Amino acid sequence: MKVVLASGNKGKLNEFNQLLAPLDIEVIPQSEFNVTSVEETGLTFIENAILKARYASKMSGLPAIADDSGLEVDALLGLPGIYSARYAGEDCNDAANNEKLLRELTGIKPENRTARFQCVLVYLEHPADPTPIVCQGSWEGIILEAPAGDQGFGYDPLFWVPSKQCASAELDREEKNRLSHRGKALGKLINKLTDAHRLSK
Repeated sequence: MKVVLASGNKGKLNEFNQLLAPLDIEVIPQSEFNVTSVEETGLTFIENAILKARYASKMSGLPAIADDSGLEVDALLGLPGIYSARYAGEDCNDAANNEKLLRELTGIKPENRTARFQCVLVYLEHPADPTPIVCQGSWEGIILEAPAGDQGFGYDPLFWVPSKQCASAELDREEKNRLSHRGKALGKLINKLTDAHRLSK
């Protein structure tokens, strides 16, 4: 089964393919269909995820998976939130986003640097699917004062995982998939897709 991923992010694509492989689902990036990113006009993770999934499914003709993920920092009242990927500007990169986050948290004590990654994952059978599957996962941590590790992407080098006493970017891929917000949301999605597959037989 082929499903289009409403993202061009290679890190996300690798995570999705690894986690969905047991279901014989091949995840294809929307870029293979010359689909450009839709404007994220939603005000919440779920709104943006549905927007992206509907557009990718419409343009590719395939079922679609989209996630909208972000980092919520308590000391910044939930920012960068839905703006996580473009926190430092529309054409910024991970390094610029991380630098801005560190600047915004200058002088904030470690105990007040609590944060969490959020992921809302949407699966659509087709563009007009009136009942998309929606799954959510979160991952609690603390924002470091300097980056650590070279695995992962996004804010991973700044996200301290208390249970592992290391940054997210210091975890191997399998461990991160087990613990992460996206891994949790995808685990819920896999359960729902597996149940739907059983019922359809």
